[in-house]
Amino acid sequence: MEKQIIKEYTNGELTVVWKPKLCIHSEVCVKTLPKVYRPTEKPWIQPEHAPTNELKAQIDKCPSGALSHYMKGEKNNAKSSSDANMTKIDVAKNGPLLVHGNIEIAHANGSSETKKRTTAFCRCGASSNKPFCDGTHNKIEFKG
Repeated sequence: MEKQIIKEYTNGELTVVWKPKLCIHSEVCVKTLPKVYRPTEKPWIQPEHAPTNELKAQIDKCPSGALSHYMKGEKNNAKSSSDANMTKIDVAKNGPLLVHGNIEIAHANGSSETKKRTTAFCRCGASSNKPFCDGTHNKIEFKG
């Protein structure tokens, strides 16, 4: 089993958790909080540049679940959605189908898995990680 890389960045109150393997490079983070998410710098996530409420709101918009958070004093039960009981579906312009909330996925091969955060499903048909989005829609300039 491959070890998952997990990076954490804190502003002293909130810790941003980043799982690079889940990232689909939608750039929602960079576009929402460019003062925090700086891909050309190290560290690339600088949570000290935004208030905690802005960080939480941005993390809740992460379409892949690559970003999550936990508060100081909490166990690392990283949270990426403010209401885990509600399922919401968004169609991202020129991008994936975003399903927010708890879902169970039954795969064509008979396996199943449960997702408890935002899950991005491929709409362009070019993902190499179907049914999930891997960001290929950007490379092929998918419109939809």
